[in-house]
Amino acid sequence: MEPGAASPGRLILGLGNPGDRYRETRHNLGFRTVEELARRWKVSIGRLECGALVGVREAPARVTQAVPVTLAKPQTYMNRSGHAARCLIERHGYAPEDLLVIYDELALPLGRLRLRPAGSPGGHRGMESVLDTLRTDRVPRLRLGIAPEEDRPAGERQVDFVLEGFADEEREPMEEMIHRAADACETWLEEGLEAAMNRFNG
Repeated sequence: MEPGAASPGRLILGLGNPGDRYRETRHNLGFRTVEELARRWKVSIGRLECGALVGVREAPARVTQAVPVTLAKPQTYMNRSGHAARCLIERHGYAPEDLLVIYDELALPLGRLRLRPAGSPGGHRGMESVLDTLRTDRVPRLRLGIAPEEDRPAGERQVDFVLEGFADEEREPMEEMIHRAADACETWLEEGLEAAMNRFNG
């Protein structure tokens, strides 16, 4: 996109793995947040584009600064999520700052949210794929904490842990976190990243 040009819209990319086998796992909170936004906005995420299931919330006519918002769930599995990100950005003319990537974060305790405008992938294979494919680390991201307060998994145990479901006592805080993550996305859209960071980080 040319400097100074108006954005054609925003892209919210939730990371996860496709299929019923993975739906309830910790690794799929990006998908779950996108689904919550679709529920709120009454948007169907059913069209396959760029290897992702997508849906679009059209800009409300009554809101002067509003732009269309594309919701996307890559179907290429976590470690190839960058393909959908790059394809959608190039096809629709988004800039990297028009993209918000949502994913689970093992370095944060369950229930904690963290928004950042840029940075490393921190070992997350899905975000690593996005940054490698876009060739920039200046990509806004929203991380959702999944780690237990005590006895955090280490080493090879981490791979198994992120592909597990939530324990019964974790489901309520997990659902609450998804709702707050969707709130954070809406704040990012309406007020900008800094406002969302001030309100939801910590």
